[in-house]
Amino acid sequence: MLCYPAKIVHNRKDKAYLVSFPDFPNVNTFGDTLEEAIYYAHEALSLSVEVDFERGFDMPKPSKIQGKNIYQIRLPLHVEIPLRLRELRGNQSQKEVAKKLKISAQAYQKFEHPTKCNLTLKTLEQLEKVFDCQFNFSV
Repeated sequence: MLCYPAKIVHNRKDKAYLVSFPDFPNVNTFGDTLEEAIYYAHEALSLSVEVDFERGFDMPKPSKIQGKNIYQIRLPLHVEIPLRLRELRGNQSQKEVAKKLKISAQAYQKFEHPTKCNLTLKTLEQLEKVFDCQFNFSV
C-alpha cells in the first residue's frame, strides 16, 4: 500500500479544511468537511501522480511525516501498481520483461501506465514470478 502524507488543517476564517502534500508542494485542495477534504486529497494526489508519471517525472518516495493534522492518503491501485512495476523492473527494459511474460513490449508498456493499466489477477501472478515478489492487497 503506497500512501503519501497530507497535512489537513481547519481554516476557521474560510470555514474549510485545507490540504497540502509535503512530498508534492504544488498539490493542494480543500473540503468543507474533513471527510470531503480527505476525498479531494485522494483525487488530487491521484491525478497529480498520473500527470507527473505521463510526463516522465520521477516520483518521490513517501516521506515518513507523522503527527497532528497528518493523514496518510493512499494511491489508488491503478496508479500504485504501474509505479511499483516500474520500480521492480529496475534496469531491465520493458522488452526484456515482456519477453519473460511472453507478451509484446507494447502490451507490457500498458502495465506501467496508470491510465492504461488493466491487469488481470492471472497477469499479476505471472508478474510475481517474473519479479520474484508478492503483491499484497488488503481490504
